[in-house]
Amino acid sequence: VQLQASGGGLVQVGGSLRLSCATSRRTFSTYVMAWFREAPGKEREFVAAGRWRGGSGHYGDSVKGRFTISRDIYKDTMALQMNSLKPEDTAVYYCAVREGTYIYTGIKSYPYWGQGTLVTVSS
Repeated sequence: VQLQASGGGLVQVGGSLRLSCATSRRTFSTYVMAWFREAPGKEREFVAAGRWRGGSGHYGDSVKGRFTISRDIYKDTMALQMNSLKPEDTAVYYCAVREGTYIYTGIKSYPYWGQGTLVTVSS
């Protein structure tokens, strides 16, 4: 299973970015995609997760109300829309996938990972 994350970059405080993660979806009948992030000197943390089948996303407390996870069924991708960005959002963002429909927030629950994309929020 290959995951390809894209969309990172440099943005000013209060700005927006949209991350996208493409996967060889047809490997699974359905899956959950999650986004994690890792800031310098910190542990990787859960950001958001959503089901390919749709439904409500699940978010970490620090991003609730600012980030939204969604799917693009025509492109076989899931996106993370990040609004009202803060300097503390600066990190390498990783997409990860697990087969099935149950959303987990733990790193070990996701066997497949993308390469990461850097998001830098400048103040």
